[in-house]
Amino acid sequence: MPKDLDEKFEQEVIGLIPAAGQATRLSPLPCSKELFPIGFGAISKEDDLMPKVVSHYLLEKMQLAGIINAYIVIREGKWDIPAYFGDGSVFGLNLAYLMMGLPFGVPYTIDQAYTFVKDKIIALGFPDIFFDSNEAFIQVLQKLESTNANVVVGIFPADLPYKVDMLDLWDDFRVKRFVIKPQKTHLHYTWGLAVWTPVFTRFMHEYLVTTRESAKNSPELFIGDVIQAAIDDGLQVEGVIVSDEPYIDIGTGDDLRKALKRFIIKK
Repeated sequence: MPKDLDEKFEQEVIGLIPAAGQATRLSPLPCSKELFPIGFGAISKEDDLMPKVVSHYLLEKMQLAGIINAYIVIREGKWDIPAYFGDGSVFGLNLAYLMMGLPFGVPYTIDQAYTFVKDKIIALGFPDIFFDSNEAFIQVLQKLESTNANVVVGIFPADLPYKVDMLDLWDDFRVKRFVIKPQKTHLHYTWGLAVWTPVFTRFMHEYLVTTRESAKNSPELFIGDVIQAAIDDGLQVEGVIVSDEPYIDIGTGDDLRKALKRFIIKK
């Protein structure tokens, strides 16, 4: 962790990465979508350029903020992810894997780590999202440390609001509310990563316990739904703009092509 952050956080920062999706919009694929190659890179300075999988970019961005310990939550059948990354040591990381429990949405997926991370600072990243900023996790961690926030989200402009959680923000970028995949909206920003304190970790765990039965017959629950419930309960949620460009979620063929095109142009 950068020295200024390391000195400020008494609790360890743990990466939490949900990778239990089925990628139905991209099927059939020869691998888990988190391992789809986008561009080329080297694992170390001595290595030749090799195909670089999309989730490696996320791990690198966490690493730049000093986050070297992370849990990846997978589902049965996605064994190629631990086979590829192993224990993370080749990539300069310490990785461990957990199995998804309840299939009701990302909050239930990452809550699988509750026992292991309930007293830690959490850095949440999505392994199928591609974005340029290398400072993103540093920025949100600094915001978490400098405010009384329980959650800080990394803010991006949204080019396709109907596909994402839109943010209704105060002038100082505190979050008023999350608007999930609106068909029409005047809002401009979404979020693509987050950090939070144990206060929110416990809130989410307890919220999921109380809503578990109803979740069986409800639409998929989103992280934005849970953060909104936390706001309604009085928790403080802040935001910080981490990029001037929209992120790309490679979950569809069109977006995957867009990510490949952006990489070629940028690199």
